Amino acid sequence: MTTLPETSIDRRPPLWAALAIAILPVVAASVAGSAATVPQIPTWYAGLVKPAFNPPNWIFAPVWTTLFALMALAAFRILRLPIGLPGRRRALVVYHLQLLLNIGWSFAFFGANSPVAGLAVIMVLLLLIAATIAAFRPLDRLASNLLWPYLAWVGFATLLNASIWWLNR
Repeated sequence: MTTLPETSIDRRPPLWAALAIAILPVVAASVAGSAATVPQIPTWYAGLVKPAFNPPNWIFAPVWTTLFALMALAAFRILRLPIGLPGRRRALVVYHLQLLLNIGWSFAFFGANSPVAGLAVIMVLLLLIAATIAAFRPLDRLASNLLWPYLAWVGFATLLNASIWWLNR
């Protein structure tokens, strides 16, 4: 029996590589975001006027842990697709760009103590999350659907960010 040579469209990354590429950037985003955020919570953030719908501080850690786990799983599913699959590379680029903006929001809002800078970043972040969902959809419907809770939470966070900016201007 003759076997055809494997092409890049058929080749998949090794499981360990897909796991590392899915998990490490999410962990890095979580650690970097926490480094900018946590020191500001009892000081600067505590002194801000917040809207009545502001959640208690304890809710953010479990919500973000869940969202980051969903992001990593979604990215892993896309990473395990054949390397040459049309749209795969673009989807992963958009995904990683939104992850960078996720970190950027923490540094803009908390690190720079600037709700207006945070608002500018989070509005672009919302667009990139939606673009990631759209880019993932034709490749893997489940991976795309795993990002909807993230989009919903960041939508809520945008409203919260805008309200904090408005109340503290």
